[in-house]
Amino acid sequence: MVALSLAALRACGPCRWSVRGWGRLSAPPHPRLGGRTAATLSVEPAGCLCDEPVRIAVRGLAPEQPVTLRAALRDEKGALFRAHARYRADAAGRLDLARAPALGGSFAGLEPMGLIWAMEPDKPFWRLIKRDVRTPFVVQLEVLDGHEPDGGRLLARAEHERHFLPPGVRRVPVREGRVRATLFLPAEPGSYPGIVDLFGVGGGLLEYRASLLAGKGFAVMALAYYNYDDLPKGVDALYVDYCEEAINYLLSHPEVKGPGVGLLGNSKGGELSLAIASFLKGITAAVIINGSVAAVGGTIYYKDESVPPVSMLRNKVKMTEDGLMDVVDALGSPLEEKKSFIPVERSDATFLFLVGQDDHNWKSEFYAVEASKRLEAHGKKKPQIICYPEAGHYLEVPYFPLCRASLHNLVGAPIVFGGEPRAHAMAQVDAWKQLQAFFHKHLGGKG
Repeated sequence: MVALSLAALRACGPCRWSVRGWGRLSAPPHPRLGGRTAATLSVEPAGCLCDEPVRIAVRGLAPEQPVTLRAALRDEKGALFRAHARYRADAAGRLDLARAPALGGSFAGLEPMGLIWAMEPDKPFWRLIKRDVRTPFVVQLEVLDGHEPDGGRLLARAEHERHFLPPGVRRVPVREGRVRATLFLPAEPGSYPGIVDLFGVGGGLLEYRASLLAGKGFAVMALAYYNYDDLPKGVDALYVDYCEEAINYLLSHPEVKGPGVGLLGNSKGGELSLAIASFLKGITAAVIINGSVAAVGGTIYYKDESVPPVSMLRNKVKMTEDGLMDVVDALGSPLEEKKSFIPVERSDATFLFLVGQDDHNWKSEFYAVEASKRLEAHGKKKPQIICYPEAGHYLEVPYFPLCRASLHNLVGAPIVFGGEPRAHAMAQVDAWKQLQAFFHKHLGGKG
């Protein structure tokens, strides 16, 4: 039975950040204009972790003054992401985004974090990715007079920093044997549940999910498996033996408690996580985010066994009204190409599948359901499946903007990934809570 989870999400508590002097940031005061104090924009706290909410407010406006709020950030490659929304101050000239609905713009309604999650790239088909967790994203916020996002007089501005490395969390580069990874350990020495974190197509070594999870009490290894350092450049062949070497390294670490570890994988990383859990012992729990139960785009190997990829059905590729490729139907079914079905029935792990029901990369819900059927048919524990209506493929950490369309490295062209911004944003907040609760339940806490 597939559960639908889009329960009302309560606002998280206030962010806590240990850097001295952080807490509230507002624009410098302006001289009095027209007999009243000029507007100030406050962001509380001024800096926090990127999975935490902030409170944005404006003071010193005229009663019921129409204003536009703008937010912008540049990623590490200089690409600009922006959002804006129109508001109206209350009778006292105050505006609190936790209480005042947006009247239009990049979003509408009561959305206290809308200026963050509704950002869109100026550069077409560009996905927001954090490559260096040691530096924050800096969000520039502005208040403009009136409801013209580009034409109003600037009233106030502020900066807000969104961090990826929790206070005290230790970042340890790993280059051991063939393993290329980064291990993140909680601030205090101890014995912690271990998790291996695997991202999807594009490869490289992405650390921002692992670094944040380490702040929740886990020892998390962000594992590169292709297109990084001296690793293979493509996914024509994926080797579970390599992942086994990484897991053995993790379990041998003095601050990682066994006897097993957890896996966290999205997209191609979800597919690989299913293979790891199927071929290897010692996998206690696995969270699969929009993963495939079939091998896709390359063969998966473990010792003398292999899982060949399903067929690519190029005649099933569709074109959207925007001229983008929609490849959701362009893969053969593992029910028909049975050798391509990852043998999940071998696994003794407990699974959680997180599914965006508007995923257009591939049929994530179908794959989750078929994996569940295969597990149950072989007497294994039924996995939990949580489906998010109108959520797309890239379910990221909370408040990351939706990547609705982007270049797909295997396809070689931009494709539609699906999702509606607000529903996707809500799904990311809930999924982040769900996976943490799942790992705490099945891996335990600090020893």
